[in-house]
Amino acid sequence: MSYAFVALTIVFTVYGQLVLKWQARLATAAPSGTGPLVHYVVTMFLRPWVLSGLFAAFLASACWIVAVSRADLSRVYPFMALNFVIVALVAAPLFGEAITWPKIAGLLLVVAGLCLSSQG
Repeated sequence: MSYAFVALTIVFTVYGQLVLKWQARLATAAPSGTGPLVHYVVTMFLRPWVLSGLFAAFLASACWIVAVSRADLSRVYPFMALNFVIVALVAAPLFGEAITWPKIAGLLLVVAGLCLSSQG
């Protein structure tokens, strides 16, 4: 059952990251200077989609608390690396981010590391 909460943690984390990236792309570029930057951040916090991404982060944290209360941290923590893999693979078609050979190699190493670390 703890792996279901790990999976939910990953889903909520990935959702939050993708939504925040999407909303940041829709906004004008972040201004320089403290005053305009604070205004930009406050404005972003008032967007419903940004709020949903932040709420997803809260839900991810809640699921993670349940997961680590039911399983060894050393057993479930490596699965958090899947966030990097999923976000990179989904960001490519959604945001036109490049998937280069070095990125592919890095993602494969992450998956290999996950497979190895989950064995022990």
